[in-house]
Amino acid sequence: MADKKARLTIDGADEAIELPIYSGTLGPDVIDVRALGGSGYFTYDPGFVSTASCNSEITYIDGQKGVLLHRGYPIEELAQHSNYLELSFLLLNGHLPSPQEYEEFSKTIRYHTMVHEQLVNFFKGFRRDAHPMAVMCGTVGALAAFYHDSLDITAERDRQISAHRLIAKMPTLAAMCHKYCIGQPFVYPRNDLSFAENFLYMMFSTPCEEYLPNPIFAKAMDRIFMLHADHEQNASTSTVRLVGSTGANPFACISAGIAALWGPAHGGANEAVLTMLEEIGDDSEENIQRFVDRAKDKDDPFRLMGFGHRVYRNFDPRAKVMKETCDEVLSELGLGEDPQLKIAKRLEQIALEDEYFVERKLYPNVDFYSGIILRAIGIPTNMFTVIFAMARTIGWVSHWNEMIANGTKIGRPRQLYTGPELRHYPAKQD
Repeated sequence: MADKKARLTIDGADEAIELPIYSGTLGPDVIDVRALGGSGYFTYDPGFVSTASCNSEITYIDGQKGVLLHRGYPIEELAQHSNYLELSFLLLNGHLPSPQEYEEFSKTIRYHTMVHEQLVNFFKGFRRDAHPMAVMCGTVGALAAFYHDSLDITAERDRQISAHRLIAKMPTLAAMCHKYCIGQPFVYPRNDLSFAENFLYMMFSTPCEEYLPNPIFAKAMDRIFMLHADHEQNASTSTVRLVGSTGANPFACISAGIAALWGPAHGGANEAVLTMLEEIGDDSEENIQRFVDRAKDKDDPFRLMGFGHRVYRNFDPRAKVMKETCDEVLSELGLGEDPQLKIAKRLEQIALEDEYFVERKLYPNVDFYSGIILRAIGIPTNMFTVIFAMARTIGWVSHWNEMIANGTKIGRPRQLYTGPELRHYPAKQD
């Protein structure tokens, strides 16, 4: 029941339109505009920047204050005390697991890490130089052809099994994409390793030399997974929800989310940061300042990548954790004086002190350091967005499951039509 109401007065109309206002646990109130259609009006909101498309209990963002909460828990606390699998349980189930629940959940995920052997034949249909995201879109969508025993989305048990399969199999498929692109044999998962360790093992192990995951690298990967796990109603999550509203199977929905994430405006930011640092090249103060001045020039196409965010109008709470992780990885590798890191740290200092950036609140975001971490670990840039998709799978699945469980109408946005008025096909001349 709405406690407040809004009244929309339209010139020439006899009566105002009364619209209910709802309040959530946190964040702005929302005006329910569903009644407008019956009065002959639609709202107009390109990009949906002022539209709440759903209600959700999963993630909350306060962009003005730089707050990110998962089921009420701050991301900083989760990154410090939790791990990706525990966070996955939290997002999916709404509460932190008990020790027994965590053990059972971890065992279930380990049990599902293998993929059907026939999926190997799917990879053979792709060119070796295909982008890994193209391969991921195809193979994840194809999972519905192998695991059709649990595709009744109205059954809670089927949704749970599909969620577990997706969380478990995404690292396996991602590592297979990498191995296929570089011409190495696929590596089967090891259930005695942690989630992050297993992924690194499948990425870098070979039949000739077994790879033993470095604990610092595994911790860094786990944090990268956690910091990318969910981010409210972003473009890819909204895509998953929209596709899911049609009743599509979960594998098709997640494949659609991967396709949306592939867009450079969404999932490719950390790769763009590395490209920028390579372009700057020289870590001298004079050279860095020259590029900063270029970034301030509106007529210069150069832009500082990894600064600012569509939602955050303050410091990205994930960026501090990512910076600490970056320092740990580079210290482990003896790369504390890495030229790109020195450039990155100087750019961050400038962004926090320079009036131009402070006024515009262009603070470093999570992508600013994640690319440096991934490169240092040895992951090629064409795999960066694949890893983002791996991490975000739990967010996509959680939102999909919540939407189906609560019931939803098929998504059907409206439009402001600006084409020709009615016109008739010209009569044919004899």
